[in-house]
This record gives sequence, structure tokens and C-alpha cells, in this order.
Amino acid sequence: MKLVVQVKLLPTPEQASALEATLRACNTAANEVAATARTARVYRNYALRKHVYAGIKTDHGLGAQAAQHVIKKVCDAYKTLASNLEAGNYGAPESKRYRRVASEPVRFRWQAAQPYDARMLTWQHDAGTVSIWTVTGRMKNVAYTGSPDQLEAIAELPVGESDLIHRDGMWFLYATVDVAEARLVEPQGFLGVDMGIVQIATDSDGRPYAGEQLNRYRRRQIRLRAKLQAKKTESARRLLTKRSRRESRHAANVNHVISKSIVAEAERTSRGIAVEELTGIRTGVRLRKPQRATLHSWSFAQLGEFLTYKARRAGVPLVQVDPRYTSQTCSKCGHRDKRNRPDQATFICRSCGVVAHADVNAAVNIAVRGAAGWGAVNRPYVA
Repeated sequence: MKLVVQVKLLPTPEQASALEATLRACNTAANEVAATARTARVYRNYALRKHVYAGIKTDHGLGAQAAQHVIKKVCDAYKTLASNLEAGNYGAPESKRYRRVASEPVRFRWQAAQPYDARMLTWQHDAGTVSIWTVTGRMKNVAYTGSPDQLEAIAELPVGESDLIHRDGMWFLYATVDVAEARLVEPQGFLGVDMGIVQIATDSDGRPYAGEQLNRYRRRQIRLRAKLQAKKTESARRLLTKRSRRESRHAANVNHVISKSIVAEAERTSRGIAVEELTGIRTGVRLRKPQRATLHSWSFAQLGEFLTYKARRAGVPLVQVDPRYTSQTCSKCGHRDKRNRPDQATFICRSCGVVAHADVNAAVNIAVRGAAGWGAVNRPYVA
């Protein structure tokens, strides 16, 4: 399996200037390629290369590999755009936003990531430096640093493509490494995980993850965003962008902590993990207006991705189950009724009378469905 490892570059001022010139040249070229692709309606890599390859090499001083990566980056951007349009992420086809996005060329900021392959980037692990291509020539002895785990991964695992990124005045390389997958164990039961608004995640053992403390942080961020949005000044917009990045990093860190804890518990108890299908988690629920911002301020899909890859690394089976009615169904007797859940936190079965925390009850139902799904898929074939 492939993982992305982030390392921080420590360039000198002269090296930083060369890196900035390189990103600016690559993304200026990418904008030209995107405009040509939209005008000519050519979005496939090889076909688009015939239109723009020679021109961007000459006009922007790009090497052969850099020019090809720029063209591929544009093609990938249009492919992602088409998927988002098809999924309705830009509204209905007749909406103003949809028509604008579908007709205008994609745009790249000057800081947008630029891919590097082994011909453009080499690692000197003992010295802690990289040799990297720039528009001013090959630049050697660019120092890098990272956590011990990151440095170990870069040094010991096969490194594929890397992305050069400029963020908040700092330079990073996001390197893709190949990690051997652990052999899947035969699960002795399943640990169900219910995802929600008040508790980001609750497992079937009754353990909540990232509760009230995190919600206080989220409510504070919503209030601060509202104040900045109300000002409508240039400085407020800059602060909103900076705060948005900070929130994203905080959310990613929390999702890493939650997913690591869940996988560790499943591995310790020799169980698999059952989670609800995350597709449509936002559109599948009806919420009061105050809850909508809270729901949309959390990346449940990211948490699901982290759970998936951490489980694969640990050899823990993970299954996704249909979450419908798990919050209305009694985990003891199976009776389903809307009235079983009188409020957000409480579950009271109107058939057998069992009382439980609503999220724990839902997690237990998810665990049962996970075990049933795993058994159906892995049932021995009988001729």
C-alpha cells in the first residue's frame, strides 16, 4: 500500500528563491495549459501534450519531465472537476455556479503543488539533503527534516513520486512511499464505530472519542469565522484563510488520534472494525439549522480514510455497513421504532425496555452488521 510522508525543507534564502521561481513557472504554465485544454476541449494527457508541450518548455524554461508533470496535473484537475460536477458538488446543472465552473478553465495558485519523480529529485539520506530540479538548474544540498518516523520511512521504504509544496511561508515535500501490508487476521468479533455530531465517534464497547472538549473548540471556531466574515475586509479574508488552514490541520490531527486508538483497540482484542458507509453522510440526515455548520465542519470522510489505511497496515479487517435505522433499532431485541430515541443521547426500547446511550446502541448494531457482512463474504464455498 502507498502512504504519504511529509518532510520539511530547510532551504537557504537563495535556494528558497529558486524553489519559488520554479513553482511560479510551473503553475503559470499550468494555467496556460488549462486554458488551452478548455478552448480545444482536449483533456487527455497524450492528446493535450501535442498542443502545449513544446510551448511551455520554451516559454517557461521547464525541463522535459517538469513539462509532462504540468500537463498531467492539468488533466487530473479536469478529471476531478468532472467528478465533482457529476456528483452535484457545484449544484444543479442549471445553477449559475455549475455553469460557471463547467465553462471556465481551472486555475492554479502559484503555490499549488508540483509533482517530482526520481529523475527530478534524489535523496541523500545520510546527509539529510535532497537534490532537486529548479528552473535555475539542478540544486543540491537542500536540507530537510521531520519526525523520527517520517525520516525512517523516507530512508528505509521505496519512495515514489513527491510533491513540492509551499505553505504558510514554509517548504515541504510530500513523498509517496510503498508500505508492505500486514496479513489480515481472522477476526474474533467486530468493534462497531458510530460517527456523529456530538461525539465524533463512539465504539460498541461504550468508549466515546473526541467529545465535549473538541465541540467547544469547534463552536469557538464557528463564532470566530462568523465575526471575520461579517467584517468583509481584505485583512479579514486573509485571517479566514489562515484560520481555515489551522482548523484543517487540527481536524486531521484529531482524526489521526481517533483512528489510531480505534485500530489499536481492535488489534489488541483480535477484532475487526465495522463502520457505517460514509457516502452521503451529510445528505442522509436532516438537522436543525444550528447543527448544520457543526456537521459540515468535520471531515468524516477523512476519518474513514485514516481508519482504512491504519487497519490495512495492522492487518485488521474493516467492513462498511449500511447505517440505516441503526439509531432506531434496539441492539438487544431488534425492535425498530422512531420513538426508541427520545433525544440525541438516550435510547429506550419501547418493546423490551432496555435503556442505553444512543450512540453506543447504534455502534453495537453496526458491529452486528459488520460480523454478518464479513461472514457472508468469507463463507466457505460449498459445491
